[in-house]
Amino acid sequence: MSNLKNIAKKQLEKYEWYRYHHISNAIAQKTLRNLEKEKGKFPHALKKKSDAYATEVLGSKEFSPWLYVYSHFSEEFKEGWIPDNYYGKVVIPKIQGDYGKISFLKPLNNRLFNEKACPDIAYFINGKWFDSNYNNVSVKNIKNLLFQHTNKVVCKLDQSFQGKGIHIFQREEFETSKIFILGNCVIQKYIQQHYFFKAFTPNSVATIRLTTVINSNSKINLRAAYLRLGRTHNTHVSSEDHIRIAIDLDNGTLNSIGYLNNWHRIEQHPDTLEKFDHKLIPNFEECKKLVERLHKRIPMVQAIGWDLIVGTNNEPIIMEWNGYSNDIKFSEATQGPCFKDLAWDKLRI
Repeated sequence: MSNLKNIAKKQLEKYEWYRYHHISNAIAQKTLRNLEKEKGKFPHALKKKSDAYATEVLGSKEFSPWLYVYSHFSEEFKEGWIPDNYYGKVVIPKIQGDYGKISFLKPLNNRLFNEKACPDIAYFINGKWFDSNYNNVSVKNIKNLLFQHTNKVVCKLDQSFQGKGIHIFQREEFETSKIFILGNCVIQKYIQQHYFFKAFTPNSVATIRLTTVINSNSKINLRAAYLRLGRTHNTHVSSEDHIRIAIDLDNGTLNSIGYLNNWHRIEQHPDTLEKFDHKLIPNFEECKKLVERLHKRIPMVQAIGWDLIVGTNNEPIIMEWNGYSNDIKFSEATQGPCFKDLAWDKLRI
């Protein structure tokens, strides 16, 4: 019986491996087609280099498609690039294990970091309400707690990511029965963003994505940074139609070119017409210091994607962190190789 279970387990793992790469590579192939609309046909010489690197260094040609994307985007091949599906299925499980999955449990953030890193007001966990200090709150008192200092709150479900699992409630429409249906979550105060970001997206809070790693000397390093902007019809930034602009890691300056969800180049927000043109992220140095300090609190998680924003008082605010399913494809294409010195290419099966 145990032998049959082992066979079934291996078959399931094989299926999940195939499915993961099939979905990821389908996205890569679509992205490449979009790039070809702007840049022309993908050069055969770059394809050949990508295939060779995928098979000889990373161990499989199934890691080629994202290398195609990076190469066509950059118009050259760079050794050390990490394909997004290699990162997700080879790197993350080996450098994080299950510890990275802690980030899925949103209500644990402030307790884990041992400081008020996120704008949490309350938590709904396994049918019970708690305040930000994890004290029980009765159902009849929870609405007063949530809207004591604000008229709008954000509900983030456990395992929410890429803008999914996020719900925004006004005071008049909030009902505890809705949360009971949605499930375990954190309720946060709706952030009032710095006017710098409001000029781009007045109807949704922008997101600064910073990626930190622990290097071979056990030091925390910032390796990638970009700004995510929503469209005017968005209540929050969603991966389905967001806009991304790379940020200079040293000084926080926006690149003059941003990219739509289809990777087409733009020089200004298509709705507000606000130009990117080397504008400076406010208080960027403090943003860096904050994520580096917080990463030190969880050294068992070696790579983290942080979503944060700068508020009206110029203070950096952590919106959420992701230690298991954060992607790196945009960063690798625009700023990579971001992780060349970490020997992740040696982790292949």
